[in-house]
Amino acid sequence: MHDIQGYLELAIEVAKEAGDYAQLVRWQDLVIETKSNAMDLVTQIDKRNEEEIRKRVTARYPNHEFLGEEMGATSSSGGVRWIIDPIDGTINFAHGLPIWCVSIGVEVEGVMECGAIYQPNLNEMFSVHRGKGAFLNGSRIHVSSLDDPQRSLFVTGFPYNVQENPGGVIQQFSHFLERGWLVRRLGSAALDLAYVACGRFEGFWEAFLSPWDVSAGQLMVREAGGKVTHYNGDDYNIYKPSIIASNGLQHSAIEEILRIK
Repeated sequence: MHDIQGYLELAIEVAKEAGDYAQLVRWQDLVIETKSNAMDLVTQIDKRNEEEIRKRVTARYPNHEFLGEEMGATSSSGGVRWIIDPIDGTINFAHGLPIWCVSIGVEVEGVMECGAIYQPNLNEMFSVHRGKGAFLNGSRIHVSSLDDPQRSLFVTGFPYNVQENPGGVIQQFSHFLERGWLVRRLGSAALDLAYVACGRFEGFWEAFLSPWDVSAGQLMVREAGGKVTHYNGDDYNIYKPSIIASNGLQHSAIEEILRIK
């Protein structure tokens, strides 16, 4: 038997520890490196956080596996896998912009069972337990009930190579603006999803994301009563690109715009 509640409690605990530690570091003191290109940043705190999260989990569950943004994957046997983004929104973090979080999802035998997203700058802990709901600081959350796109707020993101316009992401974005939709870009997909789950946004879409960006957040949207698919409407899989997450009422409207060439 798997102790899902125990996994969730530990995810909340280590996410908070990592976020609180990062918040104490002056952004002027960060050591910043680049990865795939000049916009794909990593700091010593990203690396430190992921290492510490893995150590804390391994101390309690020595046979569990990991997939993380900075340290990659351990061998997978299909058991319990912790999917870690030690700082989602590193560009914001590196510039002293307080829109970033720590995201941890726990996958059990191929199914995302629970997770936590912690935004230390607002002291907001989002958590989710499959079949038992999504929560913000212990209180249950629900998606928005707005069904009019003109009265709604949406959010999106772009890949690090946006200047190459992969998948026509620039044109897709312009199609939403041409219709007068209000769209934001926060720079943290995990927070985008958490904010859809709690009703701050009515919908989110993005073309190219990694499992650690979405593992906990996509489950939160579902458990909060929303809908999550790929652009083509297929059931969502965190290991495949493209995501639409919405309050459900506006999902088809987002899909329709994304289909425009």
